[in-house]
Amino acid sequence: MTLEQTVAYKAVSDWVFLDQSNSGAGAGGGGGSNNNNSGIFVDAFLDDFGVQWYQPKEKLVFEFHSHTTCSDGFLSPTKLVERAHHKGVKVLALTDHDTMSGIPEAMDAARRFGIKIIPGVEISTIFHSRGDSSGAEEPVHILAYYSSCGPTKAALLEKFLGDIQEGRFLRAKNIVAKLHKLKLPVKWETVSKIAGKGVAPGRLHIARALLEAGHVENLKQAFSRYLHDGGPAYSTGSEPVAEEAVKLIRETGGVAVLAHPWALKNPALIIRRLKDAGLHGLEAYRSDGKLSVYSDLADAHDLLKLGGSDYHGRGGPHESDLGSASVPVTMVHEFLKMARPIWRNAILEILENYIKDPSDSNLQHIIKFGRTKAAKTNLPICNANELINNCLSSWLSKEERENAEFETIKSTMGDLVVHAESI
Repeated sequence: MTLEQTVAYKAVSDWVFLDQSNSGAGAGGGGGSNNNNSGIFVDAFLDDFGVQWYQPKEKLVFEFHSHTTCSDGFLSPTKLVERAHHKGVKVLALTDHDTMSGIPEAMDAARRFGIKIIPGVEISTIFHSRGDSSGAEEPVHILAYYSSCGPTKAALLEKFLGDIQEGRFLRAKNIVAKLHKLKLPVKWETVSKIAGKGVAPGRLHIARALLEAGHVENLKQAFSRYLHDGGPAYSTGSEPVAEEAVKLIRETGGVAVLAHPWALKNPALIIRRLKDAGLHGLEAYRSDGKLSVYSDLADAHDLLKLGGSDYHGRGGPHESDLGSASVPVTMVHEFLKMARPIWRNAILEILENYIKDPSDSNLQHIIKFGRTKAAKTNLPICNANELINNCLSSWLSKEERENAEFETIKSTMGDLVVHAESI
């Protein structure tokens, strides 16, 4: 590792293993707060030029893009986390399409495997090329990454996502109707059953219905022949404008990243416009490596460079597995340097809202994604500070939780008690 990589690895490792360092155990399993490199690196060595290098004890694998049965994935949130563990993933962002309903289950499973979950969502939007000679529009997906407490203004985001999901139902029905006109009948009941109860059907669910009906040989063929963007059975829903989604992500305490820009027809224009709207980054890494053209676009617009497998669990030789998009630790470090202050401020806002109104609904907002074993005791009541500290110990460092703003919140919350039935 170079000096830059060493510094990045140390900083990223400190965050990944915060729950251990906050409880007195370092990332390497030893005591102390892990303030030196001995816990996470093997002995340094000198190369032939006298340069000192460090070798990390373990690879820190981040997966920034994944899906479950809560949208169009094949694995439940629990099974996804289990597979991520087997693939060596340390931090998993669950980014289902237009829903965050799988996050609580993923959080519960992640604690059993020692994985950190970044609550996320992949938002379906539409981009209008106003002022462009083509006047075209195309679908654009924006990834949002939130803190352990989820989004601020949760009701606003839920309404936003709910409207998109309603549009997904209408779009799916339009696609099924178009397939009937193409003499490729599939039953709506079959599509709904494949999608699962309460899940807005997507193109992948319809592709599976086409496969079951014998109209195609595989899922890839369903997309290449009928369901691809602009294809004979393609239909749009009621997606919001891409710029609006970026602004909402920022407003609700999230980090906004453009998903798979290589699928766009006019990436340069879209990236420029979304940057003006507040975009934080874009995907530039895939399982087959860094895509230089998108890395260069990110550099040109001063954007973060991330990437993920976009794992759905469909299997087969063409699907990238969890953790296979190797985002360099230096890029992960840049992401966390930007994300952590945003998340910290979001958590602060959520806690302040709870102080103003210590209702069960506001408490649920805090612990919905951040439940801990301590929050599942049989005690009739517990101290609100203790509960919230347990929820945040794996997300904020001790120093962050002990600064003046959080100390003020603690002193205000000191007399609040939480009844077990509220947890």
